[in-house]
Amino acid sequence: MLVAAELATGTFYLLMVALGAGAGAVAAHTGMSATGQMVAAAVVGLATTGAWHWRRLRHPPVAPAEFNRDVNLDIGQQLHVPLWQADGTARVSYRGAQWSVRLAKGAVPTAGGDFQIVAIQGSELLLAPVTAPTD
Repeated sequence: MLVAAELATGTFYLLMVALGAGAGAVAAHTGMSATGQMVAAAVVGLATTGAWHWRRLRHPPVAPAEFNRDVNLDIGQQLHVPLWQADGTARVSYRGAQWSVRLAKGAVPTAGGDFQIVAIQGSELLLAPVTAPTD
């Protein structure tokens, strides 16, 4: 039941608790007392939950796919926008096709120029002004 609940909720912690319950079941099959079964389940459940929590703290969460260069290699590429519309959008040619582009949140519209792709949402590119490299 714990594994089914984990699949329904998507939390990995319930799977660790299920491992603890499994350890309690193994303890029961080896003939341990009820107290020993509960101790085995508690120790394994707590140890695996603690290990998973420690692992999550050491590994930062990955960026969402629309912002993640590991998922979409276009992120970070530069393109030229000749002219922005008043609403902060434009149409540009990129990789041989016409794309809708808009400024990323916080970016200030300019009269045009070189921009960098910071995200892709559907068929729209989100752009930010190219920043000069710092030494």
